Amino acid sequence: MSLWNSILVVEDDLLLAETLQDLLEEEGYSVQHAINGEEALEILYKEKFSLYLLDINLPLIDGITLLKELRQANDETPTIFLTSHQEKEKLQEGFLSGGDDYITKPFDTDELLLRIEAILRRNGMKLEQQIGHFCINEKNMKITYKSIPLELSKKEYILLRLLLSNANEIVLKETIIDELWSISQKSSEGAIRVYINRLKQLLPEIVIENIRGMGYKLVL
Repeated sequence: MSLWNSILVVEDDLLLAETLQDLLEEEGYSVQHAINGEEALEILYKEKFSLYLLDINLPLIDGITLLKELRQANDETPTIFLTSHQEKEKLQEGFLSGGDDYITKPFDTDELLLRIEAILRRNGMKLEQQIGHFCINEKNMKITYKSIPLELSKKEYILLRLLLSNANEIVLKETIIDELWSISQKSSEGAIRVYINRLKQLLPEIVIENIRGMGYKLVL
């Protein structure tokens, strides 16, 4: 995954994690969830994120220890701790481990969204990305071409964003499948072709090459 607005939520309270994922996805963020520190490390071995939301009290590896390990591995991804702790010592330990901010449970969702956006902006994360004549608005999951909004389904948006972020390079079919479908969802190369053809119809001026046996390349 290589997204400008991707968030990893590490939270063992499944109900809270589901609530957070729904909230953030509604705001246009791409979200993955890990139930404990070990699962988070497995995900981070393969993928990168623009922000971490870490519960402090996690099984196996607690949030503070997890962040210490990540910082020692030169991972400087901005991090917000989700905590029920009021003690100054615990919060101080969280900041000393490399945390950027914290929010205490139960929290106001509007406040959390504001904190996330503030940290992403402070760390230079762009909620809008200009690529050629395209403008990608990550927050609203919208793409314009020559200032004209494109009517895209969610999967069409994800696919076009993926092709644009790798413009003039081959995007492998496996990568497309990983981005468009979760592990529990059924995917197919036929479905990819349908989405590609839809993008070609929307953007007749843009060349999207089929690299036989490998994937697709958007040419700018």
